[in-house]
Amino acid sequence: MARPIIFGEISGIEEGHLFDGRKEMMPSSFHRVWGRGIDSDKEKGAAAVVLSGGYKDKDNDDIIIYTGAGGRDKNGKQIEDQKWSHNDNTGLITSCDRGMPVRVIIGHKHKSLLAPKSGYVYAGLYYVDSSWDEIESFGDKQFRMCKFKLVYAGKNTNRPTPEEIELDHSVRDKKRRQGTVMRIVRDTQIALMVKELYDFKCQVCGIAIKTKSGFYAEGAHIKPLGKPHNGDDSLKNLLCLCPNHHVMFDKGTFSISDNLSLIGNEKGRLKLDEKHQIDKSNLKYHRTSHGYE
Repeated sequence: MARPIIFGEISGIEEGHLFDGRKEMMPSSFHRVWGRGIDSDKEKGAAAVVLSGGYKDKDNDDIIIYTGAGGRDKNGKQIEDQKWSHNDNTGLITSCDRGMPVRVIIGHKHKSLLAPKSGYVYAGLYYVDSSWDEIESFGDKQFRMCKFKLVYAGKNTNRPTPEEIELDHSVRDKKRRQGTVMRIVRDTQIALMVKELYDFKCQVCGIAIKTKSGFYAEGAHIKPLGKPHNGDDSLKNLLCLCPNHHVMFDKGTFSISDNLSLIGNEKGRLKLDEKHQIDKSNLKYHRTSHGYE
């Protein structure tokens, strides 16, 4: 492709800019490909995505659930599962791993309060927060689709602020409060409980990271908190992991079977204290989300 891929803002095109058609986006590299929803380079990342009503994408409160690419025939009919190895899906994962912003464009056919009456509107910069598998119905058939959570990171402070989730050590209703960044505020009590239960040792590798002030580990939620997963903050949904295995678990590099054996790129068995009761439905959710079932 002759036009270079450009990440972030492009001079002269501000949030809210209207395009009559997709070809207008191409000369500036705002979105270089006319026939695809994702403008990406699998090694460098994804620079822009278009929501045009082709899939069941959703947006609400500065959060977009975006469907990846692939699995369609030449007429646009879904005929097979989407694959994470697809270049465009790989590009979005690269952007997620590297924390790179993605330009989001919304077309008039997409069902959204942000959608224009005609043409396409630049909705601003978003970050790729996470990705997972989801089974979706197309008529009488079902296919596995690649889903991405995009979180608004633009400049428009007049847009609805995202919700911030304040957690307690018991399972209860999540509180809403305003914030300028979408993030999960993890409760220190519940996190500390699971860490102390394992003496800050990772339940996968058994390593406790020694620091100047003691030992370090992380509380990792099996079923993610926040939309669209809505996992709860309780010991039944929490693991004690080292930073490496926390990231690997969140990215789906490995998962955990109901008998606690590790599957994927890690082998062995999850270490489990008899006082720690894990909800196996959360394990199943993680396996399904990352294509292990």
